[in-house]
Amino acid sequence: MEKIFQALSSTVRRKILAYLSGGSMTAGEIAERFEISKPSLSKHLNILENAELVRREKKGQFIHYSLVQENLANTLNGFIQEVCPVSRPLKKESAEKASQRKA
Repeated sequence: MEKIFQALSSTVRRKILAYLSGGSMTAGEIAERFEISKPSLSKHLNILENAELVRREKKGQFIHYSLVQENLANTLNGFIQEVCPVSRPLKKESAEKASQRKA
C-alpha cells in the first residue's frame, strides 16, 4: 500500500493516471501533455509501474501504458475501510455474517 501512496504523492503521476483512465497511451502521447524531460517522465512511469498502478505493453515499436484500475480501487477501498469510522460497523457486520456461515 505504501508504494501506491508514494506513487500518488506526485501531481504529475496523478495526472498521468487521469490521462490513462481514458485508455492506453504511448509514452510519447503522455509526454506531449507535460513540459518535463523524457528521463523525468520515464522515472514517473517506472514509479507507477512499480506500484502496479500502470502496466506497459510493447506493440510494434511503441510501448503502450494502461491503467491497472483494480489495483488502485482495491488499495484505496482497503485504506478507506481501515480509517473511515463509518466503515467499521460494516466490517464488524461482515465478519459476523462470515463466522455464522462457517458455523
